Amino acid sequence: MSVYRISVSTGCSVYAGSRNEVHIWLVGEHGEASLGKLLRPRRNSETEIKVNVSEYLGSLLFVKVQKKHYLTDDAWFCNWISVKGPGDQGAEYRFPCYRWVQGTDVLTLPEGTGCTVVEDTQGLFRKHREAELEERLSLYRWGKWKDGTILNVAATSLSDLPVDERFREDKKVEFEASQALGKIDVLINFPINTVTCWKDLDDFNWVFKGGYTKMAELVRSCWKEDAFFGHQFFNGANPMLLRRSTHLPSRLVFPPGMEKLQAQLHQELKKGTLFEADFFLLDGIKANVILYSQQYLAAPLVMLKLQPDGQLLPMAIQLELPKIGSTPPPIFTPEDPPVNWLLAKCWVRNSDLQLHELQSHLLRGHLMAEVLSVATMRSLPSVHPVYKLLVPHLLYTLEINVRARNDLISESGFFDKAMSTGGGGHVDLLKKAGVYLTYSSLCPPDDLAERGLLGVQSCFYATDALRLWEVINRYVAGIFELYYKTDKAVRDDYELQSWCREITEIGLQGAQDRGFPTSLQSRAQACYFITMCIFTCTAQHSSVHLGQLDWFYWVPNAPCTMRLPPPTSKDATMEKLMATLPNPNQSTLQINVVWLLGRRQAVMVPLGQHSEEYFTSSEAKAVLQKFREELAVLDKEIEIRNKSLDIPYEYLQPSLVENSVAV
Repeated sequence: MSVYRISVSTGCSVYAGSRNEVHIWLVGEHGEASLGKLLRPRRNSETEIKVNVSEYLGSLLFVKVQKKHYLTDDAWFCNWISVKGPGDQGAEYRFPCYRWVQGTDVLTLPEGTGCTVVEDTQGLFRKHREAELEERLSLYRWGKWKDGTILNVAATSLSDLPVDERFREDKKVEFEASQALGKIDVLINFPINTVTCWKDLDDFNWVFKGGYTKMAELVRSCWKEDAFFGHQFFNGANPMLLRRSTHLPSRLVFPPGMEKLQAQLHQELKKGTLFEADFFLLDGIKANVILYSQQYLAAPLVMLKLQPDGQLLPMAIQLELPKIGSTPPPIFTPEDPPVNWLLAKCWVRNSDLQLHELQSHLLRGHLMAEVLSVATMRSLPSVHPVYKLLVPHLLYTLEINVRARNDLISESGFFDKAMSTGGGGHVDLLKKAGVYLTYSSLCPPDDLAERGLLGVQSCFYATDALRLWEVINRYVAGIFELYYKTDKAVRDDYELQSWCREITEIGLQGAQDRGFPTSLQSRAQACYFITMCIFTCTAQHSSVHLGQLDWFYWVPNAPCTMRLPPPTSKDATMEKLMATLPNPNQSTLQINVVWLLGRRQAVMVPLGQHSEEYFTSSEAKAVLQKFREELAVLDKEIEIRNKSLDIPYEYLQPSLVENSVAV
């Protein structure tokens, strides 16, 4: 008779405990033992039990749990189960769970060290791997929100999602309470907004109310300044468009009398200090109609110069692409009358908001993370080390995306009500942007080099993104070396190869022509690919998410829509500017959605600080600890640097980067 000591950890969310009885079995290399009814788990607790086992089990491989009930199925959230073998020197085994146990089905939890199919030479986990993936294939099915877009999870409502993908109570209550406050504010202000007509830029103060940040206050004060306008391309909410010019864009057709500007641009080009932001994706996108009123879009090109002091100053703005046989569109410059120049910059900021929300934020952040999430759940069993690496960075992504499809980009959602790309234009823009969703664009070392931003000291996004990528890559490589000793081990891991194909060929709808791999041939290649996955779900999303409340809360700096066409002459007035910018109701909708999505979340897990322990070996824990130490060092260095800056850049500070796309 052998004595085993068993510890059972239950989650801390409100309904994590259960009144139902839990049965447990131990499964070892040499036998299986039923321990019978052991406990009724209480929330936020660890329960310890001693049991006598007559069978010789050998090294433990699995723990099985079954929850039985007679009247009511009371779900239980199990964190983990720990088992210590016989005697004072007995081995201790940890079985991670971190999921809901429902119904009366038997749930099998593998021991947490993890192994690949190559390492599982005796096939001890083979049947479990196959059974788990078969179940997941039915739970996690691919869907298609719109033709021509990348795939998403097959769920039209929150109830369609697997229960383990749903918000837990604390997250749900906090999110839905904030959402309700925004809706109430819009309803209360709707009657007065419909009869109010703003006449001056200061009138936007009526919607600039509680909840804004210090940075948003600075934006309200400085948004008209050219240096502030240029700064946003480097370090604002959307640092993904700017690139160093290698030649003058072909679309830049100079009207007569602009020879001086042309010469200045050529001079900056020769010095390597000419940059551009081209919004060509918006060309041809059908603009929205809001409450029977036509809205408008432009497709600007902005040319900027980098000053010796690091400031990025706009030199020229062309709002529309030239049309064959037509007069070249005007090119606006800082030399134009102030209202004309300000109106041109407002058009750029409107265009930037459209591409930020749809390309940089939704597509490259949320939807890409959803592909990674569904592919991981369909292809990698819980015993696989890459599953263990990725799963903390996939938490809540599927639910937040279903909410977005139902509330923001749905018919009659926020985009239809307030954005100039709403009413179907947003879908067309997503499709166009998908062509530019390349593998290299998701990898900062490649993307920053391609855009000519490496070494630009005043581009803090580039500096911090590269350093954070390197920290994540070292973490991935450290874990990878524990499980893959050779490149052949990578090539022979058919689960890993299936996961890679699931992402590229299925989820991304055949993205190999955009550089995504369909197989992983070496440890270095696999580490790079996995680093891209984690960076996308954490740092990259945070870089475009965290700045929304700072840069978009003052409506004129990020107008959600434009109510008059782009100017074709330089005769603007303040009346024309105000008639172009969003009206009071559109502005109210904008600031409420920006506040809901952009505020710092009360329920937030910083990068690498997840409490779940999917790896249980001391070697893997040491790698994670080193990762956390490197993040802490980088966090402190960014904090010190920011103290010396007039405009701090915090969006890639590790303590503020969320561990998954959770909002």
